[in-house]
Amino acid sequence: MAPITAASDEKTHQALLDKLDIYAIPKPFRNPHWKPPQRRNKNVKQILADATRKEASVMATQNNSGMSTPVLPHSEALTGGAGTPVESSRRPPNIAQATQSLSTLVLERNTKAALNSVANGPAPTYMNIESAPSFHPSGQRRYCDITGLPAPYTDPKTRLRYHDKEVFGAIRTMPQNAVEGYLAARGAHTVLK
Repeated sequence: MAPITAASDEKTHQALLDKLDIYAIPKPFRNPHWKPPQRRNKNVKQILADATRKEASVMATQNNSGMSTPVLPHSEALTGGAGTPVESSRRPPNIAQATQSLSTLVLERNTKAALNSVANGPAPTYMNIESAPSFHPSGQRRYCDITGLPAPYTDPKTRLRYHDKEVFGAIRTMPQNAVEGYLAARGAHTVLK
């Protein structure tokens, strides 16, 4: 066996370091078969900007729809002195213009209704989330008739709502007129005739 010298030891050590060096190996950042996804997720700001842009273009189209029909000045030469134009210049009705006129009338009626309802509060629409609170039973919170705390339970005998077992014990020991008073305060009492 050959004697180990400092120079040969240093060469073998350097060769081992070069062999184990992970930075020398080329590593592509991506898979060569990777493609960007076709669907792009939008954030809320982009969605709102797109909706505003779309609504503005629809409103601009609706506002200009009545301007496509030219307005002729009233003169006796056109009408022959009468209130209507001469019958010889009569054309068949244009369906596109009639539709535009109808859409303009509908838009004006909806605008008037919206202006009248401003005093009553905002009208809920698809684009406007400001609306009155819901009266659906699932959205209403139930509170204990005795303590005022959230009440997940209802006594089937007295129909009083209660928060925990201590309140339930107090409800079961109450006289009937006190129970009716609590139900009347909540508006859940029954009046027998």
